[in-house]
Amino acid sequence: MDTGTDGDVDVCVVGAGPVGLTLAIGLRRLGLRVRIVDKAPAAKHEARALVLWARAREALDSLGVGELLRRHGVEPDAVTIHARDRYLGELTTGWALSAPARPLDIEQHDVERLLRGELARLGTRVEWNAEVTDLKVHEDRAEFTLRHGDGRIESATAPWIVGCDGTAGVVRDRLGIPFEGRRRTGLQVVQGNARPTRPFGERPGRGRIFLAPHRSLLVFPLPGGGFRFFCFRDDPDPVPTAAPTVEELRDLVADTTRMPGLRLDTTEPLRLNRALFGDRVAARLRQGRGLLAGDAAHAWAPVGGPGMNVGILGAHNLAWKLAAVHRGQAGEGLLDTYCDEQRLMAVRYIREMRFDFMEPPLPPLGHRAFTATVPGALARRGFPRRLDLRPSDLLRHHRGRAPSWHHAGRRHRSGPRAGDRMPDVRVAIGDDRVAGDTGHSGGPVVRLRTLLAYERWTLVLRAERAAPGALAALRAACARSPVPVLVLPVTPRDGIEAGRLGHPGDLCLVRPDGYVGLVAPLARIALLRDHLAALAP
Repeated sequence: MDTGTDGDVDVCVVGAGPVGLTLAIGLRRLGLRVRIVDKAPAAKHEARALVLWARAREALDSLGVGELLRRHGVEPDAVTIHARDRYLGELTTGWALSAPARPLDIEQHDVERLLRGELARLGTRVEWNAEVTDLKVHEDRAEFTLRHGDGRIESATAPWIVGCDGTAGVVRDRLGIPFEGRRRTGLQVVQGNARPTRPFGERPGRGRIFLAPHRSLLVFPLPGGGFRFFCFRDDPDPVPTAAPTVEELRDLVADTTRMPGLRLDTTEPLRLNRALFGDRVAARLRQGRGLLAGDAAHAWAPVGGPGMNVGILGAHNLAWKLAAVHRGQAGEGLLDTYCDEQRLMAVRYIREMRFDFMEPPLPPLGHRAFTATVPGALARRGFPRRLDLRPSDLLRHHRGRAPSWHHAGRRHRSGPRAGDRMPDVRVAIGDDRVAGDTGHSGGPVVRLRTLLAYERWTLVLRAERAAPGALAALRAACARSPVPVLVLPVTPRDGIEAGRLGHPGDLCLVRPDGYVGLVAPLARIALLRDHLAALAP
């Protein structure tokens, strides 16, 4: 039996899916030593998650991999909606006020491959065929046992362990955390990659949704050619659990679209998948030195395609907090804020899915009623924008939960509240380092998101209120902070952007993950000092 020591690693990540890889990259960027293990013999190549929405794309951008992923994906510019062969309308994308405004269609195994490459560049490689079989957490460390593919048993320790090992995760089981919820009945998903013999899109970058009684079909272009056919259907009895055949997928597609002569040429390698689901959330996401993320923490049916995205956002939330606690910059209570925020987000998703009628299969009467409303809804002003923003996650927030403090005056109605994602406002900075359009200050105009950083907090304030004395006081308060903080005076490009940024007399303290931790009047520097001091161990 091999024996590992905690001197070689700060965090052990269990599970090398998109969530585990995102977490490992975030930790490595913050200087922590990471070990990532997975019980699988090698990477999976299956038809699984397909879409990255705007907020998850922002998070991956902040970790330095957003552009890499974009080059390997497709950004749909519109989705047409049909009731079988009857055209109902079109939903356009790109309404999000963010640089990655559109969703990105990219297969999960490609996301994993690209993230593994980035993690390797940072000096950490996935250990395959390494299964966690036992785990105990102590006050200062986690002890775990690994069974390797060659039969070797290893006893190892690390200061922290994070389970990103899926719904049947060993980490959650060994931590003794209940996985609350139940199986979703009346729903399964049959999906696969194929090239149809009849056209499914007039131009690249366009998806299609077909609605029919007892099923709905999503058809989206793949970066390498062909389409992903993603069919929500009712649960037949008895429920099959094996992967679907090409013939089953073809029959579902042909019946839903009323294309009886349709044939599907499957891609190589063959990628077909059937999935059944449960709506479950772990009772808690932390047990001492052990934490949960991704499907190990929460799982639900992929209505709207949020699963991979919510897991990635959770990893993005957790990495900076875990690094701050491990370095002694923050108390362990900061980890509890990850648990509260992420668990509440999962509960909200499950609740909201009850009101999604586009994708879950409807009975004939419900289908007729719903499809009758679609053309009028799509024609209403503002409705396509709201429908596009809903899955983007840009409007989701952590309001009212630590460490979000909101102290703006009641008259200050515009701008972000504490707990909101910081708006990606176009601002001018006060020098000429970057060429481009200029704002009121004469400096270059850039997106605020490009000035934030995952390695630090950012104190954003209006440049016109940044008198030398005020700046000196703010910098002195931040210098005493246990966490690194950059003081950033900016000038909104115009009045619209100024309204999005908030009242000019307020300051916004932005967390490393892009959410606002504090909104307070510029004159009340004591609130800033108190907020930063509350993070201290």
